[in-house]
Amino acid sequence: MKRVFLVPALVLATAIPAMADKLSLNEISAYLNDMSMVQSDFTQISEDGSVQTGKLYIKRPGKMRFEYNPPEKAVVLASNNTVAIFDGRSNLPPETYPLRRTPLSIILARNVNLGRANMVVGHEYDGTATVVTAQDPEHPEHGYIQLKFTGDPVELRQWVINNGSGSQTTIVLGATDKDVTLKNSFFSIERMAGRDN
Repeated sequence: MKRVFLVPALVLATAIPAMADKLSLNEISAYLNDMSMVQSDFTQISEDGSVQTGKLYIKRPGKMRFEYNPPEKAVVLASNNTVAIFDGRSNLPPETYPLRRTPLSIILARNVNLGRANMVVGHEYDGTATVVTAQDPEHPEHGYIQLKFTGDPVELRQWVINNGSGSQTTIVLGATDKDVTLKNSFFSIERMAGRDN
């Protein structure tokens, strides 16, 4: 769990509803910018083939929370430009690093513009979904994120984080609920750290 965004993972083949056409980058950018508060079940695939599940919460801009189901007992928070990994089975402080070092910063940005020069390095339709591969054009060494979207209506279904060293983490989303209210304190790293002490 220490490297929840960094461990290699297998790409999960999921059953995704068919759609007729490739989504444009403008359509996808508009969808992400309109995605203010969301919760969803998720499945994560690790390098050894093990599967972790849990609940994901997003509050854009800049905030994300992964709650892993037992036996993991882990929580990963992104807030205030920082990612913190809390291991519920350890008494150690959380592992932290800058959000900008993970490609998740692309979808958590205040204004997502996939049309920005050198941000999108891949944009294709795989027969069932539009797949966009994006990186921080100013820091390509931080890796890239591969996002999979279906259409009618547009929905984010999966992402694969590829870090700078070439390892991967795959997150597959369940049905997303956008009719939620999430307080900023729910994403507070300081509050979570105080709760653990």
